[in-house]
Amino acid sequence: MKGSAVLGTAAAAAYLYRKDDTQKQHSILRNFPLLGRIRYMTEQIGPELRQYLFQSNTEGTPFSRKEFQDVVKAGKYKERLIGFGSERDFNEGGYYIRNSMFPKLLEELRIDNSQKINTKVYEIDEEGLMSRKEHREDRQIDPYLLRDEDAVIIGENTCREPFRLKGLVGQSAMSYGGLGENAITALSKGLGLAGGTWMNTGEGGLSPYHLAGNPNIMMQIGPGLFGVRTPGGEFSWEEFKKKSEIEQVKAFEIKLAQGAKIRGGHIEGQKVTEEIASIRLVEPWKTINSPNRFYEFSDYYGLFDFVERMRDIGGKPVGIKIVVGDMDSLEEMAKIMKETGKGPDFISVDGGEGGTGATYQELADAVGLPIMSALPLVDEMLKKYGVRDRVKIIASGKLVTPDKIAVALALGADLVQIARGFMINVGCIMAGICHTNHCPAGVATTDPKLQDGLVVEEKQYRVANYVVSLREGLFNLAAAAGLDTPTKFQRKHIVHKDEWGRISSVADVTLNPEKVTEIREKEKVAR
Repeated sequence: MKGSAVLGTAAAAAYLYRKDDTQKQHSILRNFPLLGRIRYMTEQIGPELRQYLFQSNTEGTPFSRKEFQDVVKAGKYKERLIGFGSERDFNEGGYYIRNSMFPKLLEELRIDNSQKINTKVYEIDEEGLMSRKEHREDRQIDPYLLRDEDAVIIGENTCREPFRLKGLVGQSAMSYGGLGENAITALSKGLGLAGGTWMNTGEGGLSPYHLAGNPNIMMQIGPGLFGVRTPGGEFSWEEFKKKSEIEQVKAFEIKLAQGAKIRGGHIEGQKVTEEIASIRLVEPWKTINSPNRFYEFSDYYGLFDFVERMRDIGGKPVGIKIVVGDMDSLEEMAKIMKETGKGPDFISVDGGEGGTGATYQELADAVGLPIMSALPLVDEMLKKYGVRDRVKIIASGKLVTPDKIAVALALGADLVQIARGFMINVGCIMAGICHTNHCPAGVATTDPKLQDGLVVEEKQYRVANYVVSLREGLFNLAAAAGLDTPTKFQRKHIVHKDEWGRISSVADVTLNPEKVTEIREKEKVAR
């Protein structure tokens, strides 16, 4: 038997040596048969080695191990406590929340905890080197909602049915098709359980799985018009009216752009099942590439007329999703809003660091401003033209922890929406293969076998715990800043520290209309 094993191994090695030596595709294998295979194998498992063994807690992109663990702990254990000290690099530049010398007491905070939430959390019994013993238990938790008088109301003065929100954090756009039915169902049920929040359908249309948990729905409509299109690919006002009559649908979002892809959406044909095709009103098993923009309008006048008609027919708030890059275009938008008296009920500002199931490298890395740069610019531009009070701003772009959300609120956001934080809480391990339909966690896949690993009953509670934990963290930060509610965060409550330790007000480090004008004047002089 030993001799056979040796001979078999030698024969296999000889075969591979010969194969590598004669192939013409890889020069490394041709010059170093067998040995070159070790190099390619190491390259293949490199991301996993770095993620789990070699990178520190604060390294790694798009989220570090620490950020990933913070999100998981909030959902699985409803826990944000840490020991010993922060792992933040305080030598780097960044935003800091200004604490008050006389912070608010718990009883002074404007919290509505009247309706408790029945959820489930994990408790660790024993944690060893090779195993962890834990159990799940029922728990009743506070929802940490805003009081009625502090609720954020979208479309208050423009719609027959305004959208009233008592939570500042919602789920950003994620389509059924990009994510499987188990993931969408778990998200829907978790958000419905948490209450006071919303679920954005993504541009893939409204599915039964989005409705499964009875959450508030924000239906997104992209250039592909999925779910609201005719067989010929035109916008269907009849289909739109049907969607607007669904009670759970509280608002519509027109997707002009997304931070990770300044282009139309993409979904591989292998993900377009019969069911997904029927929801999107397209042909099954065919790869879908949405147009870069809508055919229905080509300027702000046309866009705003389209918004007005949607609002009139649907009776519910209509917003737009944008990425900030062209400051001239942004100013034109605000100017036309003032001139016509028309415009969206809300603007979702997506940062260039946003995520996606599929995009091109050059678009994800280089197009569009990051959220912390884009937010104050939008806020100030709308104020400059006197239309800020007509529109709510929703921010998105890696805002997965309470501190980042608080900074976004201070920089001009009224609300914040998150996608990848929720993905992590339904099992995502950041494998980075969302576009392949081979997600090992069963999240970004429609493969039934892979989805079998995602148990809806278990993940829904993590989703609910996560959003409630974020809301609780926001109230903690508000109290530290001397505020009785996080809706009162303003720019004066944060400062920016650079790598040299110099402190600046937000006005000194963010772009605003005055600075844009100054830059333009300098460019004119230079020309």
